[in-house]
Amino acid sequence: MPERQKSFWCEQAWVNGAVAGGVRVEIDTAGTVTGTETGVPAREGDCRLPGVTFPAASNAHSHAFHRILRGRTHAAGTGSFWTWREQMYEAAAALTPELYEQLATAVFAEMVVTGWTSVAEFHYVHHQPDGSAYPQEHAMERALARAAVAAGIRLTLLDTCYLAGGFGAPLTQGQLRFGDRDGAAWLQRLASLRAAFAEEFDPAQVSVAAALHSVRGVPEEELELIARKLPADLPLHIHLSEQPAENAACREATGLTPALLLAKHGLVTRRLSAVHATHLSEEDIGVLGAAGATVVMCPTTEADLADGIGPAAQLRAAGARIALGTDQHAVVDPWLEMRALEHGERLRSGERGRFSPADLHAAASAAGTDAQGRPAPGMAPGNSCDLMSVDPETLRTAGSRPEQLALSATASDVHTVVVGGRILARHGRHAVLGDPAALLSAAVAAVDGKNPPLPATTMSASTIPATTTEDP
Repeated sequence: MPERQKSFWCEQAWVNGAVAGGVRVEIDTAGTVTGTETGVPAREGDCRLPGVTFPAASNAHSHAFHRILRGRTHAAGTGSFWTWREQMYEAAAALTPELYEQLATAVFAEMVVTGWTSVAEFHYVHHQPDGSAYPQEHAMERALARAAVAAGIRLTLLDTCYLAGGFGAPLTQGQLRFGDRDGAAWLQRLASLRAAFAEEFDPAQVSVAAALHSVRGVPEEELELIARKLPADLPLHIHLSEQPAENAACREATGLTPALLLAKHGLVTRRLSAVHATHLSEEDIGVLGAAGATVVMCPTTEADLADGIGPAAQLRAAGARIALGTDQHAVVDPWLEMRALEHGERLRSGERGRFSPADLHAAASAAGTDAQGRPAPGMAPGNSCDLMSVDPETLRTAGSRPEQLALSATASDVHTVVVGGRILARHGRHAVLGDPAALLSAAVAAVDGKNPPLPATTMSASTIPATTTEDP
């Protein structure tokens, strides 16, 4: 990995919710900001970042293998989330640890060059296709961790409990590799995974948290056990009310909405991140807000799958935090997710400015790391020195006020990405892995069976200089 810088000087930077000029930050050996000055000139030895520098983005919801599906699920005729899901299962069935490591390395590299420096990976492809364990314990999880290390992204692996194919239904054949015997077996495997990763990986780079796939994927009797036994320090994520059909099935089986079912078992707390939360009742919104839970919106995915537009502003007003994720990676671009969040609210309400630029940056950065149990990115002392610098004079951004770039920029305008004080990307190329497009093309071809998977040692496509103190 590139050498860690000791200091950066930013021509302009987002500090305390506004853009300031001449911002200088100092960094310790762990990549944490120790001091910040504004309105100062650069000093000798500072790494200079032109343009406008923002806290890097924190991806609060990802399924890395879904990247296979980009541009492949739009056949002639109509479709729905449920028809898309069958194609997703086919993609999951093709994965091996070797293929998954290659694919995830490419996906994580794509995230880094676009400005995401941490990711909550909602992971449930645990076992072999027949449901049996791999000979090497935690083989798929280790593959994802190695991919994150190769790309330099901070990974929170959300080990997911997935026990049922629906209310009162067993796992289907295509779901067998996702499952564990019961809640107790999942908790045991989760504890083993946490212990193994604590020994193998730097927790600032790779950590483990927990997820429940959905209320339809975890029977109610197991929710009660998990609520009692899950370690209190772990973030907990769940897909919640993404589809009206899920809500209807939950009410029929339990008499409650998914949010109220979780609340019944004490699972709606500040550590909870409810993903999507698209179809909520007023009572659901109140329960999530009162708990201070995080709601992870994935606007470009929700649009791509025709899920609907969730009540983001209502949730925020009730007390919930809003974070952003890329989910199925139809788009990997924090700027487009920010914009889609605000645009969805405009479409719902008929009003503009429902989320200010400051709100959008908070959703894209600090809210996502909070959902992962990580320090926030940015330039304040104590933050992780995770930054993304934007060119304010491109075809898209020219003329934009710096504080309003969230409404005009895209990932194509990000010229430098910093992770823990290390420059990991410049102008869309990864400092170690080179062009993510080449990696993605090779990985998708390998999953399709057109090319053999690449050994991990050959995944670096090309390199670029990354540790100069000159302007990039």
